[in-house]
Amino acid sequence: MNTYRYPKSRELFARAAKVIPGGVYGHLGPAESCFIPVEAFPMFGDRAEGAHFWDVDGNRFIDYMCAYGPNILGYNDPEVDAAALAALKKGNCTTSPPSLLIDFAEEMVDTVAMADWAFFAKNGGDATSFALMIARAATGRDKAILVKGGYHGVAPWTQKKGQPGITNADVSNNLYVDWNDIAAVERLVSEHRGQIAVFMATPYSHPVFTDSELPKPGYWAAIRKICDDNGIVLAIDDVRCGFRLDMAGSDHYFGFKADLMCFCKAIANGYNVSAVCGIDALKDAASSIMYTGSYWLSAMPLAAGLACVRKMRRIDAARVTQSIGKELTEGLVVAGKAHGFDLRVSGVPSMWYMRIADDDSLLLHQEWVAECVMRGVYFTNHHNLFINTAISKEDIALSLEVADEAFAIVRGRHPKA
Repeated sequence: MNTYRYPKSRELFARAAKVIPGGVYGHLGPAESCFIPVEAFPMFGDRAEGAHFWDVDGNRFIDYMCAYGPNILGYNDPEVDAAALAALKKGNCTTSPPSLLIDFAEEMVDTVAMADWAFFAKNGGDATSFALMIARAATGRDKAILVKGGYHGVAPWTQKKGQPGITNADVSNNLYVDWNDIAAVERLVSEHRGQIAVFMATPYSHPVFTDSELPKPGYWAAIRKICDDNGIVLAIDDVRCGFRLDMAGSDHYFGFKADLMCFCKAIANGYNVSAVCGIDALKDAASSIMYTGSYWLSAMPLAAGLACVRKMRRIDAARVTQSIGKELTEGLVVAGKAHGFDLRVSGVPSMWYMRIADDDSLLLHQEWVAECVMRGVYFTNHHNLFINTAISKEDIALSLEVADEAFAIVRGRHPKA
């Protein structure tokens, strides 16, 4: 199988590095995305359709990063795009908000099991920051319990002491616990009694560089009780998992009820909107906060989100993506075993994490991913991956063929690994 090359991407990156910090910044850049080796990965895309994207050199990829989550129905989904374009033609960002705002809020309340109301913003970080503010407004308290390794955006409060641009004051109210450690939460609540506003976590643990870990039996029930007994708001960051586990919300999937739920990623199939859903008891607190943005009430993303959620409900996108993910990941594990590799898959199949466990240095895994990418199957290193509903049986078959060839190449280089 021929391998891809990226001369136009390299030329563009050289241009970008002169005028853009880092060339490509954030999670789509070569550093944050762990492009190792960097020459195996494209830097810039040209177009996308369904489960695929094409880079500027004309190479086609089956995309298992899904734009790091927003692609849930396939790129350029006709229903979502038609709704968005219709709203754009009527007037996108206007002085008065569109009535689509109400339609979308009603749809979210009808979809998400815990939701009595919905509030819309732009990014996942907007949603998690607003959830923190709501909890503080409702309780009159300052502190937040967060899980170590959890990711809730890039606002200063979400980052770590000592990171560039972060002061002690930014994170002084954060308290950290290990995932699945109920006793640690109980200790913090006891040590800081009457000071904790919120416990915020993802529905299951999916940090980078580490196997994903599901909640142990009874974990969420115990956390729910601790929060109830101590007047603490329970906020779930469903930005990544949302609608890939359960259309009713990932708290519903794991059998508990959150007070606040944060959504983004899959909510609008790539259009820029996010949401916080909450219970009635927190509605007044949410209303009391001044929190907005210049484009937060623009019509086009609201229309896209409404169409996306309606279609996801109709086809049960969570069930579809889990089914596709199960078929793919089981096949990848079998392909690895055929060449003597222990490919570990963790998390939920629609949003899985994988690593070759035969080498703690991670080099074997990086080599294998690079060989897959250069043959048109786009994985990344050390981050969870995503499934969208447009992935076909043919895509899976080709992906497993490429994975098998890549395993064979890595085994040939490392016969004793």
